[in-house]
Amino acid sequence: MQSNGLSHPYTRGQALPELLKQRILILDGAMGTMIQQHKLTEADYRGLPSNTRFADHPSDIKGNNELLVLTQPEIISKIHEQYLDAGADIIETNTFGATSVAQEDYKMAGLAREMNVISAQLARAACTKYSTPDKPRFAAGAIGPTPKTASISPDVNDPGARNVTFDALRASYREQIEGLFEGGVDLFLVETIFDTLNAKAALFALDEFFEDTGNRLPVMISGTVTDASGRILSGQTVEAFWNSLRHIKPLTFGLNCALGAALMRPYIAELARICDAAVSCYPNAGLLASSQVCNHYAENVLENLVSVRSTTDNGESVVEVETAPGVYDVWYWRKNPEYNKAQDGGKPDPRVACWLLVIEQETENPQPAIAA
Repeated sequence: MQSNGLSHPYTRGQALPELLKQRILILDGAMGTMIQQHKLTEADYRGLPSNTRFADHPSDIKGNNELLVLTQPEIISKIHEQYLDAGADIIETNTFGATSVAQEDYKMAGLAREMNVISAQLARAACTKYSTPDKPRFAAGAIGPTPKTASISPDVNDPGARNVTFDALRASYREQIEGLFEGGVDLFLVETIFDTLNAKAALFALDEFFEDTGNRLPVMISGTVTDASGRILSGQTVEAFWNSLRHIKPLTFGLNCALGAALMRPYIAELARICDAAVSCYPNAGLLASSQVCNHYAENVLENLVSVRSTTDNGESVVEVETAPGVYDVWYWRKNPEYNKAQDGGKPDPRVACWLLVIEQETENPQPAIAA
């Protein structure tokens, strides 16, 4: 299968649907926590002393990780390569906040397109370096939610107030999409969705881009459930969230961040029951809290949450958890990129530095394979 269920075949990333039928695919881990390990200063973010382009920028820019593709590209490339070396099939561009709307916080809105082009080029170059005929690698253009919301008032005293419009978001996303495509991404990932209207602006911009250019790339969609109510921040349940966006015919649909693996599991199971796309899950991107927590996941959660299958009990769809053969092989793919497997003979590494995406194989009866 090389299409997204619509009349137009994919023009990039054509191999992804077939790969999903064959095996679980792995996404890279968190970019931010890997950047934090470099302990970059304000001067480092500006590129000083070798790069003076932003030496006199009027506001502080430390923390603007998307800028690093322009000031410290070698760091971003190294992180990409570390994840690819660890076994990732798909890596994300460093563009989670690379929209003009988000970059306004740093007075760098005018750099958004350049950030996306360069970031996509870096990710694509790393994928080319690590791709083999048996294991192709893919660069996903990361499209984040922006720090503004089209559905929720920023003022508790004025429920009707909004700090951004749908049209402003659409235009900002369109600029990002064009830059990512120009830089060479293989697919798009609209992720960490807390407001469905923001996501619709991004997906509308994608649809416009596809129509205007004649290109069509796979699209991954991932929302975030913010609390135990099982709803995203703008109020939808996961079922309503899926039904709001299923018309896009995404390659994958799932959840990321916010809740940990244990609390996220029932919502992933619900998506697996109702979705006609592959289901994705990458809980709590970033560093674990402590070595004690790491050891707990290494010894308990992973073994109990590697294979999850749909079954029937009294006519109802339920989820049955079992330990899968080759559990340690799965863990191997999820290790810290810096981990030296010779240290313990290839056994599970409890010092996990990231959560990696696991996508279920696309079948008529969804069987979600979830890694904690």
